[in-house]
Parts: sequence; C-alpha cells; structure tokens
Amino acid sequence: ITNSKDNVKGRQMPVHYSWKEGNLVSISSPVGTQFPQAVGCAMASAYKGEDNVSISWLGDGTAAEGDFHYAINFASVYKAPVILNVVNNQWAISTHKNFSSGEATFASRGIAYDLPSIRVDGNDFLALYSVTSWAAERARKGEGATFIEVFTYRAEAHSTSDDPTRYRPKDEWKSWPLGDPLERLKNHLIDLGEWSNTDQKKLEKELDELVIKSYKEAEKHGTLTDGPWASEETLFEDVYKKPPRHLRKQRQELGI
Repeated sequence: ITNSKDNVKGRQMPVHYSWKEGNLVSISSPVGTQFPQAVGCAMASAYKGEDNVSISWLGDGTAAEGDFHYAINFASVYKAPVILNVVNNQWAISTHKNFSSGEATFASRGIAYDLPSIRVDGNDFLALYSVTSWAAERARKGEGATFIEVFTYRAEAHSTSDDPTRYRPKDEWKSWPLGDPLERLKNHLIDLGEWSNTDQKKLEKELDELVIKSYKEAEKHGTLTDGPWASEETLFEDVYKKPPRHLRKQRQELGI
C-alpha cells in the first residue's frame, strides 16, 4: 500500500506485488516483459547449476507482443528450465481472441518453436496442477521449457475502468460451460469425502480475518494517501550496485 514498509517501495501498481522469500518476482507494467525476464532467470539458474524452475503467465492479448516470441525462441534454443503460460481468457480487454489470432489454439504457437505445448482446462485446478508438475519435472531433468495454454474465461471486467457491456452481451458469462474453478475443486473434494461445506465456511472466515488483520497491521506504517512513503533516496537504489554517472548527477541535482 505504498507506505514506509512497502517492499517494492511504491514503484509498482497495487496488484504487481512481489515476495522475495517465496521467489515471487513482481511483473513489470509494460505488458509481456515478464516472459523474457522468466526465461532469463531460468537461463541464469541453469548456468549456476541450480535446481530452480521459472514460471510465468501472460494473457492472450499480450501474446501479440514481440516479447512473447523472443522469450519462446530463447527458451527453445537454450532449453531453459522455464514454464511459459498463456492464460487465454478469450478477451484482451475489448478484443475477442477470434479477432486477435488466426490459430485455433494458442498452444499451437509453442509447436512452431519446437516446445512441448499443451492446452489445459484452466478452471480445473487438478488438471492444471498435473500439467505444471510434469513441466517442472521435465525442466529439472534438463529437457527444457514447456508451453501451456490455460483456457479459461474472464467473467468480470478487465479493470475498474472497463465496462464489458459495451462490447459483449451482459449475460455472456452464463454460457461459459466450465464453471468456477473454486466451486469445482470444492465439490470434487466433498464428493471424495475429504471436505465439507462446514470446512469451506470455516476456511473462508479464517482467511477473511487474516486479510483484514494483515491490512490493519500494514496501515500502522502508513497509507497510500497519507504516507509516510519511501524516501526520495530510494529512487536511485536497487537497480545498480554502483550507480552510473548520469544517475549520480540526477541525484546531486535533486540535492539528495
């Protein structure tokens, strides 16, 4: 929330969070850049002899960006231990997939780069988990990258500034046949006797309380509107170990 304890120091959009301890790297706001970054991390890990696997996601609209193709090509050529996912929710803001791509599936794009490519029901948690686990196992064996098309549907607006009723029927979501992934998983576990509606309500209550408690704790260190915010000095930190001359000059001009 961009206060003095913000681990990204107020440099990112609210949903572009990171968690260093969990190896969760924040994506960049320019669309598509996370793919080449993931491939680069994977190549660095392989070079160092580490056992890490990188994984990244982007949307069907972003698959039209050059970064998408650069990343897949590098991943293929260098057998990078990376899993690249295109989340095909069928709408790139207001542009439907049928108007932005000539292929029947996005998975076919990976085949052109000689990558194992799979289309999976993105609303089936267990199917997606299984495919991702297989891809990670391949990567750790040194067999290279895997390309996954996560087929799903964007039921809500793209953002708070988007009005989907301007470009698609208001009730289109009712025709989506693959359902809610959380409901499907819950019902599957209940059918197996491993879960219950009582368990579900208890978990939801615990998670709600945890989020509210965490947010109130975070607010003790400031808010987006009232601060305190990260200091001006942080503008010049973190990117370079030794700041180059032009940044040293800018910092001097700012008097910090």
